[in-house]
Amino acid sequence: MDSSPDTSVAPDAASPDDAAAADAGLDALVGQWLPLPDVAELLGIDISRVRRLLDDGVIVALRRGHPKVLSVPRALVDPGPLPELRGTLTVLQDAGYDLEDALRWLFTRDDTLGDGTPVATLRAGHKTEIRRRAQALAF
Repeated sequence: MDSSPDTSVAPDAASPDDAAAADAGLDALVGQWLPLPDVAELLGIDISRVRRLLDDGVIVALRRGHPKVLSVPRALVDPGPLPELRGTLTVLQDAGYDLEDALRWLFTRDDTLGDGTPVATLRAGHKTEIRRRAQALAF
């Protein structure tokens, strides 16, 4: 029996290059990310309130930049938090999406939407249409 360590890579394991490419792809879709102190300044609240919004699921953040810090897509907080986000993310999570995949879906252009992206359509007040489409992803 060979006792040498197994150095093979599992077929589903993502290489660091794959992860960097996925990050770059999401960053290109989202556009501008704001670190939490910038979110606090934009919204005119203190950082503890921003963390509360994160804990409550009103806004979401991923680690971005160098060094990696918690950052929020600007479109989710400018001109203010998007109230429809929490329920929409719940529907996407029920469809099997993790947070990165959900953000990728929310910011991907869809020519069948009048406002271009699901997040822009939510911002325009059409949450029912976006949630219907998100629910359809589970099937």
